[in-house]
Amino acid sequence: MPVQRITKYPLLLQKILENTSARDKAYAALQSAASAMLEINANINEYKRRKEVATKYSKVEQLTLRERLGRLNKHSIAKKTMRLSRLFMHEAGIVPKEPTVYLLPIDFQTEDKEFDHLEEKFQFLASGVTELKENVASYLNNLQVFLLSKPQECELEMEGAAQQYRRLAGTLCRTIFPEFMRQLDRLGYQPLCSLSETLKGPQQLIRKRLDKLLDYEEIEEKKCEMGNVTYDEEATMNTYLAINTLLVSELPTFNQVAMQWLGQILRSLVALQRDLAKQVLQEAEIELAQLPHSHIPLPTFWKMVKDTLSQSGAQLNSFCQKFETVMPSPVVQPLSPAEERRVLSLVNKHGPDKLYQLTSNISGSKDLDLTLQRGQIVALLHEMDTKGNTNRWLVDAGGHRGYVLAGKLQPYHLVQSQKPRMQMLAPDAGAERRRHSYTLPETPRPQVLITPPAFQVVAGYAFTARSPHEVSLQAGQLLTVLEPHDKKGSKEWSLVEVNGQRGYVPSSYLMMVPTQELGGWSLPAWSLPTQQT
Repeated sequence: MPVQRITKYPLLLQKILENTSARDKAYAALQSAASAMLEINANINEYKRRKEVATKYSKVEQLTLRERLGRLNKHSIAKKTMRLSRLFMHEAGIVPKEPTVYLLPIDFQTEDKEFDHLEEKFQFLASGVTELKENVASYLNNLQVFLLSKPQECELEMEGAAQQYRRLAGTLCRTIFPEFMRQLDRLGYQPLCSLSETLKGPQQLIRKRLDKLLDYEEIEEKKCEMGNVTYDEEATMNTYLAINTLLVSELPTFNQVAMQWLGQILRSLVALQRDLAKQVLQEAEIELAQLPHSHIPLPTFWKMVKDTLSQSGAQLNSFCQKFETVMPSPVVQPLSPAEERRVLSLVNKHGPDKLYQLTSNISGSKDLDLTLQRGQIVALLHEMDTKGNTNRWLVDAGGHRGYVLAGKLQPYHLVQSQKPRMQMLAPDAGAERRRHSYTLPETPRPQVLITPPAFQVVAGYAFTARSPHEVSLQAGQLLTVLEPHDKKGSKEWSLVEVNGQRGYVPSSYLMMVPTQELGGWSLPAWSLPTQQT
C-alpha cells in the first residue's frame, strides 16, 4: 500500500464522521477508526524521522584533514567549544553527569538509565571483537612466518629420526597448515572484519548522541531561563530525543544479534583448532610408529632422553674447556701519551670506580649521543637519560659529554702493579679480550709530568626551587653538573645533582673554581737525579 494514501485516510474518515449522525450505529466505529489512523500516521512519521536521523549520523565519513578544516566555520567552532566546555563541567563535577534526571520527563529518565546499561554492553562487545580480530591477524602472521622457515629442507647430517622428521614437517607445511590458514581466514578473520565494520554505525550514533545530549542540556537551561527557544534549537532537542529513543529501542536487538554472530565465530575457531590438532596428531603417530623407540614404555623413554641430554651437555662442557685452553692470551697494548693524560684527567675528576671501556664502536644516532671507538675509556656520570631510560648512560669522554648504550660498556678497574712506584691500568679479567694498559718507564723522564688542572662547580648564588623539576641551592654549595642544558637544549638551565637530589638550576648561578687538592688516583711523583760535581 503506498504510504501517501495512509495520510489521506484520517482526513477521509474525519469528513465521513462529520456527515454522520451521532445516533448512528456506525458513529462509534468511525470515531475509533479515525483515532487509530491518526495514531498510525504519527507512528509512521516518528519512525521515518528516527530512521532519517540514524541514516544521517551513523555514516562513517573518511575525511582528509583538508576536508575537515574546510567544514569549520563560526557556527561549528562555537558549537564544538560549547560541547567541550559542557563536557569539562561534567568531568569537574560542576554540572551533574545525569542532568536529564531533572530536565526530562520520567519516561526519558528511565530511557537514559536503560541506555547507559545498553551502551556498556555494546562497548564491551566492541572491544572484545577488536581484540579478537587483532589476535587472529597476529596468529595468521605468525603462521606465515613459521611456514617460511622450512628447516626440513636443510641437509641435516643426523642419523635415526631425521627422515621421519622431514616427512612429518613437509606434510605439515605443504598441506595441513596452508589449508588451516585458508579456513581460519575464511571462517574466522573475514567474519570478524565484517562484524567490526557493522559495529562502526552504532558506535558513530552513540558518539553523536553524546554531542546532541550536550546541546540538549544547554538549550534546556536556556529554555528554563528565557521561557522559549528558536525553531532550530527545538529541532536540535527533537533530534536528541529521536536518537536516544532509537538507540534504546533497537540497541538491545543489535547487541543480541552481534553476540550470536560473535559466538558462531568463536565456535568456528574452536572447531578449526580441534581439527588441526587431530590432523597433526594423526600424521605424527604415523611417523612415530616407524621410530625404533616407539614401543618403549614412557618412563623408560624419558629416562633415555635425560641421559642423552646429560651426556651431550658433558661433551659440550669438555669442548668449551679445551677451547679456552688453546685460546691465545689477550694482547696488551700500551696507551698513547695523549690517552694517558685523558685517562688521568677522568680519574681526577670522577674517581677510578667510574671508569668504563667501550666493547665495540658506536655511532651516535640520537641527539646528544656520542660517536666513540672500541676500547676507548670514559667516565660514568649518570646511569639513565633525562627520560628515565636506563639503557642510555651519560658519560664523560674526556672533553665531550653525551649518551652511549649501556650494553656497550664494561667496567675498567685500576690495578696496582707489584713493582715499586709503578702503576698500571687494566680492565676486568673476564670482561673483554682486548685490554689496554700502560706502565711508566723505568728510566725517569727528564721533565716532571704535569697533571691537567681539575675544577669543581659551586653555586655562586642561592636558588630556591619553584617546581618539582628544580632543586634548591645554597651559595658556595658543591654540586655536579649532569647536563649543561635542559631537555629542549637551552643552555639557560643545567641539570645538576646536589646532596643526592637531581634537578634544574639556572646556569648563570653556577661558578667553576679550581680544586684545592687533587684527589683520587694520579701518577707517582718522580724526582730528577741530582747532578754530580
